[in-house]
Amino acid sequence: MSRLLLLFDIDGTLLRGASDAHAAAVHEAIRAVWDLPDPRAARVEAAGRTDPEIVRAILLNLGVDAARIDAGMTDFRVAAGEAYGRLVPDDLSGRVVPGMEAVLDELAGREDVVLSLVTGNLEVIARLKLRAAGIGRRFASGQGGFGSDDEDRSVLPGVARARAGDDGRAFARERTVVIGDTPRDIACARADGVRCVAVTTGPYGATELADADAVVASAGELLWAVERLVG
Repeated sequence: MSRLLLLFDIDGTLLRGASDAHAAAVHEAIRAVWDLPDPRAARVEAAGRTDPEIVRAILLNLGVDAARIDAGMTDFRVAAGEAYGRLVPDDLSGRVVPGMEAVLDELAGREDVVLSLVTGNLEVIARLKLRAAGIGRRFASGQGGFGSDDEDRSVLPGVARARAGDDGRAFARERTVVIGDTPRDIACARADGVRCVAVTTGPYGATELADADAVVASAGELLWAVERLVG
């Protein structure tokens, strides 16, 4: 049986409106690590970026030099994870995109599908967020690609394929699909040579996501779109 690897983004794809505590944790960690009073003063577009990339953009905007940013990144990852562990809401189930839980349940019941993640979230934040949303059990530990793996999102599908592979061989590109809601999700799929289904459940519309292999408006359309791409 030829399995299919589905790499889901989180914010805007699996969940909507679940980023407040995440943003607060990132800002708290920036203040702690780089001793900056108010990182919120730097306005940075976050959609589709990794947490470390967002942090770098904030810090550069505030005049912190690259060497100092690099020196603090490991401490940032630890501090942000600890902060989110304190700030994450007990229940984010109301933030799951409508219809998505049913789609995940159906996919999880198929022997030919591997559910995984490609997200800019640090892994500890991603896992806590999905657990609070009640869908974390669908995504196995030891799998996926996260902002804690690399600042460059284009690297993450390859990381996830390596983790999902067997006998030291990465999962096949032709059987891998990235599912996301931003042009950066599409770009990371293209960088790794895999296909992408874009959903308009995030901040971007169908026109802005037209470079994907398929664009759908709801979770319920995902199964059809994936089947059409890979047969």
